Amino acid sequence: MPKHKRTSPLPRSRRGRLAAATATAAALTGGLLTLTATTATAAPAAAVQPDDADFNGDGTADLATSAPHAGVGGKDRAGQVVVTYGGAEQRHVAYSQNSAGVPGTAEAGDVFGADTAYGDFDGDGYDDLAVGAVGEDVGTDVDGGTVQILWGSPSGLSGGATVADPRPTKHDRFGGPLQAGDFDGDGKDDLAVGAASGAATLDVFDGGFSRTGKAGDHYTVLPPIISGDDAGAFNLHSGDVNGDGKDDLIVDGFSTGDGYNANLWLPGSANGVTTEGVQRLPAGYITDVGDTDGDGFGDVIIGLTWDEGIAGANKGGTVYVVKGNPNGPYGGSQAITQDSPGVPGGGENGDNFGGELDLGDINGDGHLDLVVGTPGEDLDGVADAGSITVIYGAADGSGLSTAGAVMYSQDTPGVPNTNEKNDFFGSDVHVDDLNADGRGDVSVGTQGENGSNGAVYTLDALPDGSLAGTSGTYTSTVGISSAGTPRFGTNFAD
Repeated sequence: MPKHKRTSPLPRSRRGRLAAATATAAALTGGLLTLTATTATAAPAAAVQPDDADFNGDGTADLATSAPHAGVGGKDRAGQVVVTYGGAEQRHVAYSQNSAGVPGTAEAGDVFGADTAYGDFDGDGYDDLAVGAVGEDVGTDVDGGTVQILWGSPSGLSGGATVADPRPTKHDRFGGPLQAGDFDGDGKDDLAVGAASGAATLDVFDGGFSRTGKAGDHYTVLPPIISGDDAGAFNLHSGDVNGDGKDDLIVDGFSTGDGYNANLWLPGSANGVTTEGVQRLPAGYITDVGDTDGDGFGDVIIGLTWDEGIAGANKGGTVYVVKGNPNGPYGGSQAITQDSPGVPGGGENGDNFGGELDLGDINGDGHLDLVVGTPGEDLDGVADAGSITVIYGAADGSGLSTAGAVMYSQDTPGVPNTNEKNDFFGSDVHVDDLNADGRGDVSVGTQGENGSNGAVYTLDALPDGSLAGTSGTYTSTVGISSAGTPRFGTNFAD
């Protein structure tokens, strides 16, 4: 996420926010495009440390982590979100719909935290957190879903407001997924909202939210070919792929026309997200966007996790890097698997290599590095223990290089705990400079830890680019009930 980093709580645009997007390639006219390898031209190193969330404006990154199945007040799967406030002494605060100032009431099946996104939605210089509660019953709209914005302040998140569903009564689980971005280039953070069930229409709320939750404006976008029963957008991401200073929206979805995962690049414009010039991307469920080669264009990183890749029989999953250019994606490409030279391990069915992805400057050299989650990795006979792989940016700035890639698991020295069956270490990954040392620290979600209680392991980035941590963050650490299956660490806010 090459975003500029603030040292004071001043309003800012997410225009530089190049971390987030979608998948691999196919033309809108039908058929899959052939990805051709290219060599990127080296560019001068830039300041690419992620534009981390900063909810209290202290200049240090904060991290929002979901436990969407957490029980609250005896209500199963009501959901909670935990914010880790960065700094020398990190503190954790858990939020639910029973927290003071948060709208609504925690109810069974609300799944508060099903997805989250951060941005300065009210323009006061502090990042806010949008939280989807996709199972919320809104009046007679069972599982209609809702979105709530928790407001940033000098003391952190405080108070909140509800973003109303523009189409109530549809039972469509409004609020999953979510993504922030400055889609019209006006310097204000906008919020794109999908519906997790049976609705391809996306709602975009223009920045300039009031504290009542009313946006500056609202419009809808209907991505072409993404449709079908229970086939709304799976994921949303944003980033400036074509270098025009406006965030583009990347949509992971499903097409009933060809029965296939359909991912789209929708460009930003002066009027916001548009389907004019839309391009279909390669398949995959998880994506990110970042300028990996320093050429000023965001590259789309795609995780295709199933075992049959686009070119056939890619065991264990494939990560595609689709380079940006003035016309959008397809300025060149790169494919990375566990069988690529320099990548530890080997591709095996069910590994889910690319199940989660995040970009950031881990070794502080001015180039983006990539963290790849492999939550289905079997290690030393331990099924689904999980792992992560760090793929570093080349020293010459030419892009990601598999040479010197490093794999970490819970049996790696410096990583807390040990590999256990069904831990799913790497179920989400996020790069944030939580200790303000100029290097991106890596937080790893482990949603299966301790019988699906879940856990988060934050590994500090050391001067040599390696990672090490001293302890994990568990449900007991942050005051989440261990009843049921909280799945703490399911996702981190983008």
